[in-house]
Amino acid sequence: MQTFTKDFGSIRWGIIGCGNVTEHKSGPAYQQTEGFELVAVMRRNLDKARDYAKRHNVPKFFDEADALINCSEVDAVYIATPPDSHMEYALRVAKARKPCCIEKPMALNHNESLQIYNAFEKDKISLFIAYYRRTLPKFLKVKEWLDFGKIGQVEHIDWVLQKPPSTADLAQIPNWRTDLKVAPGGYFDDLASHGLDLFHFFFGEVRTASGSSKNIQNLYTAPDVITGSWEHHSGLTGSGNWNFAGQSHKDQVVIKGSEGEIIFSVFQDAPLVLETNKGKQLINIDHPEHIQLWHVKAMQQHLMKSGFKHPSTGQTALHTSWIMDKILGKI
Repeated sequence: MQTFTKDFGSIRWGIIGCGNVTEHKSGPAYQQTEGFELVAVMRRNLDKARDYAKRHNVPKFFDEADALINCSEVDAVYIATPPDSHMEYALRVAKARKPCCIEKPMALNHNESLQIYNAFEKDKISLFIAYYRRTLPKFLKVKEWLDFGKIGQVEHIDWVLQKPPSTADLAQIPNWRTDLKVAPGGYFDDLASHGLDLFHFFFGEVRTASGSSKNIQNLYTAPDVITGSWEHHSGLTGSGNWNFAGQSHKDQVVIKGSEGEIIFSVFQDAPLVLETNKGKQLINIDHPEHIQLWHVKAMQQHLMKSGFKHPSTGQTALHTSWIMDKILGKI
């Protein structure tokens, strides 16, 4: 495992693609984590890169990825671009032998994810994927309930995620999340990936998965309704329905066990529910202001503290990518 010792001082990060996700969700987390510095950002539009750097007090900015990746003052790189460019940039970072964090999903498909994984694994370079829900206290509480057998033997997972088309969707305004060439699963790639990765985290790897997808609105090129089912190696089964052409909003996961069930939302601000024959318990656990903070802090521990392993690595995300492609019928 690639590790920086405390003698290294701080780890200086650069961001490729300082767009919306980095404004509040992730970028500030790198600045608020002890042992990390955010020293450089890159956008293809130099004026936008300059503006981001000025507003966030980042000393360097670029309009070319290679300039940031090969900068001697950048020790590690966070790739925050849409998934169709993840492999291109990640392979360049691997060639530079620098630790890397990639926004989810890991890449355009499982094949590209595998190429990324192999490039970093070959030289044992640290690779993280921003499935940050694995580190959020809300979902760690769910894992605690499961690990302590609060609902007995877990029997089935069911997730329904439904949302109506946005105003932008209805106006057919270009959006990478609905472009088949950038997100083959549409909103499924951006949103369902989080939940499927959580189930992988909670219950281990999946043995088999399948599904179907279709585009019923014809508002964009990517599918808008996806259904899927899967089975973990333990024999636990799961099912999902992801409808982005719905009439209303719904986001509910039900984990059914022999002695009760756990209910929670992957995205909505709803309480965790634990219901057994002993009663019903509701718990509200707030997310941090910058939602990737715990994910970033865990990267710092992985890189600077011997023996600590981050829960979301290239290896775990590679399997999540495989699950997604199986449900979409790509492999």
